[in-house]
Amino acid sequence: MQPTHSVAMPLRQAVAKALAVLPPRIDRVSIIRPILMTDTDYLDRAEALLRAVELACDRINDESDADIDNQRVGGMITLTFANRSQIIINLQKPLQEVWLAARAGGFHYRHDGQAWVDTKGQGEFFANLTRYASEQAGQPLIFSS
Repeated sequence: MQPTHSVAMPLRQAVAKALAVLPPRIDRVSIIRPILMTDTDYLDRAEALLRAVELACDRINDESDADIDNQRVGGMITLTFANRSQIIINLQKPLQEVWLAARAGGFHYRHDGQAWVDTKGQGEFFANLTRYASEQAGQPLIFSS
């Protein structure tokens, strides 16, 4: 009869090996143990994010000639730029994520207890929105929480 730990050891070694090759930007603990939020916590944080985007658009329009049209329908905001390109931000309630679609691609964000971070380790939501919106607007823009 084999010892009971024979299955657990290869699994631990496989997980350790997989984690060792992850980029340092990924919070390795959250992959194993994601931050758990209640639905109410998620909705509060997600609504705060959407409201911050709306307020940033208003501020940018007041302070520059960027002319960002932002339309909100429920849990989705569409940002339309002067060149008619768009960025779409929408809530994915069952997954407790926020999705962002831009010319640069599609990105998924989860709240890690401090900020909305890309699920593939590609940065923080507002930093990425700043970059993608600036690229699409053809001028520097700043979005923040």
